[in-house]
Amino acid sequence: MSWARIMAPLAGGAGDEQALAAAAAIAGPFDAELAAVHAPADVADLMPWMGEGFMGGVQITAMDSLKEAAAEGQRAAKAALAAAGYAKSRFVSLETPVWAGLSMEGRLSDVVVFTDEAARGRGPLAEAFQQTVADEQRPVIVARQGLSVGGVVAVAWDGGKEASRAARTAQPLLEKASRVVILCAPSASSRNFDGARLQQFFADRGVTSEVEVLAEGGDAAPLLLDACKRLGANLLVAGAFGHPRLQEYIFGGTTRTLLNNDGPSLFLSH
Repeated sequence: MSWARIMAPLAGGAGDEQALAAAAAIAGPFDAELAAVHAPADVADLMPWMGEGFMGGVQITAMDSLKEAAAEGQRAAKAALAAAGYAKSRFVSLETPVWAGLSMEGRLSDVVVFTDEAARGRGPLAEAFQQTVADEQRPVIVARQGLSVGGVVAVAWDGGKEASRAARTAQPLLEKASRVVILCAPSASSRNFDGARLQQFFADRGVTSEVEVLAEGGDAAPLLLDACKRLGANLLVAGAFGHPRLQEYIFGGTTRTLLNNDGPSLFLSH
């Protein structure tokens, strides 16, 4: 099992270099294409407050400013891709409707790479991250320092459909890992599940793994983060937003805690 296309959304700003470096680190071991997708602010977002059939001087100026910013961002994103030096790459610059184009590019990619800044809800790609994970349900990698292919990978397992989808879609990374550890925190879940079942699932597909039960009580996220630190894992595979999104937004939840804490890079799937 392999990946053929790794996508990195770009905003034409300072974070693009980090996103491209991470995407290249993932794409290289698979000889995959790196799709650098520039997603500028969408002119169409101005239309609701312009008023039907009305184009005043302020609105026209705002549209012109957005177009100029998009052009400048495109130049910066192209320069960042050139500086990344990854030979098997493709540059795509989206036009209005930007979100529709970004969705399609994500659907035609194996995994989408975002920076930690976007995952924490900051910067111009914060909304794109949320939509890609929760609405499009595409697998994403939240790239943090130390991200690489071939190190120790931890897999969070609670028997849920989100965790199952994450474990299945991350298999190409697991096949290249030096060590795979399945982390189970039964005290933090209302489900009945057995890590040995996932271990057998991996074994049937050629992936050797270990099972570690985190016996301490409390929320799952701190237990997972502590285990990853102890194991030296540079990637945690986890299901995302296992509860209704409104509940996650109001009360936090495991996903939000993982996103807002320093730790390993994340492979998330909803």
